Amino acid sequence: SWMAEHEHISCQEVVELVNDYLDRALEPEQASLFEQHVNFCDGCERYLDQMRTTVTTVGRVREEEVPPESRDKLLTAFREWKRS
Repeated sequence: SWMAEHEHISCQEVVELVNDYLDRALEPEQASLFEQHVNFCDGCERYLDQMRTTVTTVGRVREEEVPPESRDKLLTAFREWKRS
């Protein structure tokens, strides 16, 4: 099962799952792992807040519509933030 190999999720997966999470489309255990990660990761918590605000403001943002360079910048920012 999905759970078997995932006791936790990565920042990368948070970025990939955020739209489904906001749409309440995740499996319950996926959603709880997502929330667990966000609770412990300030970078992802901020990302989730930004996405939530964006979705509220402009409607759903499809991952395809996020320019890859923006997503890469975000992920790079996370990684550097984690290192600091």
